[in-house]
Amino acid sequence: MNATSVDEAFNPSVHVYEPHKAGLPPLRPYFKALWERRVFAAEMSRTGIRAANTNTFFGQIWLVINPLLLAGVYYLLTDIIAGGAARQDSGAIFAHMCGGLFAFYYFQGAVTTGAGSVVGGGKLLMNMAFPRMLLPLSALRTAFFRFLPTMGVYAAIHLLTRQPLHWVMLLAPVFLILLTMFAAGMSMIFAAVQVYFRDTSSFLPYFMRIWLYLSPVLWFAEKAPAKFQDFIQYNPLYSLLGGWTDLLVRAKMPDAELWIGGVAWAVAALLVGSLFFMSREREFAVRL
Repeated sequence: MNATSVDEAFNPSVHVYEPHKAGLPPLRPYFKALWERRVFAAEMSRTGIRAANTNTFFGQIWLVINPLLLAGVYYLLTDIIAGGAARQDSGAIFAHMCGGLFAFYYFQGAVTTGAGSVVGGGKLLMNMAFPRMLLPLSALRTAFFRFLPTMGVYAAIHLLTRQPLHWVMLLAPVFLILLTMFAAGMSMIFAAVQVYFRDTSSFLPYFMRIWLYLSPVLWFAEKAPAKFQDFIQYNPLYSLLGGWTDLLVRAKMPDAELWIGGVAWAVAALLVGSLFFMSREREFAVRL
């Protein structure tokens, strides 16, 4: 009797874990289980918020102060580089930077936290059967609730800098929803990639910082630097953040290309990200 048969004789519940062939699970049962476990995902999110002390007063204050200070730093740098030209419309520029940075840090938090959600939940994956997509979605929920306090601060900045008020501002949540869809798709892609390439977590912050500089946060969408003009349409955040700040900050209806680009990038990222994640998730327990 070989070693394997001996183990099976004394412990018939022994399981041998082998890598699964990549492929999609049955979609209808998968999404049904995903919906039934939504409370589980919400509780994981609440645990993450408590662990980060963001449910306390000072924890929420830091969520606002960090991007607010960065907006001040970037404004000063922009003013210096522009030779003082930024003073001509300093209120609008500062409000634009705050609105753009708050949204960008929501996106960055969702992607970076979601990217590490599968690797960070290694023991959970080994001991429980559940749709693994709950992990990046839980991280997305956490990032959203960390983002909400910044909107109150932005409202005060909008009023203090005397930015326009118009009914079109009510459409700004549409671009926030599109940004959320895009963040969900990207977090799933990076979460799956990080299972195979653990250095992704070290590379991601630099990638995000470069992405910030290439996005309409430090500059208005229609005033993109000449060096970016040839490839700006290939940056998804150009449409998503450009439409967001046009509506929220400037109370201006975005151009049609921003609407079309925002919807296209959001839907494509969510579809590709979810399908890629589901096709690989049966390997996660083995890879971890």
